[in-house]
Amino acid sequence: MFFKCPGQDNRNIKTEEIGCFACGYKIEFFSDEIKRFCPRCKRPVFKNRVADCIDWCKYAKECVGEARLQDLKKGLIC
Repeated sequence: MFFKCPGQDNRNIKTEEIGCFACGYKIEFFSDEIKRFCPRCKRPVFKNRVADCIDWCKYAKECVGEARLQDLKKGLIC
């Protein structure tokens, strides 16, 4: 029986740098974090891109345009 989740053991935590999608500032994420705020531009930065309407809406291409849609899906702009 565990008294503490073994996945949260400090010996198992790793770090990763992710660039802010808005300004490019490198932000250090720990493996147990999914969201941080950029210290430079104050926008939220997620470890993995969060799905939104451009991923499922059949009108996304018409709504934002082809070039912007591709940039949004690549995480180049938010």
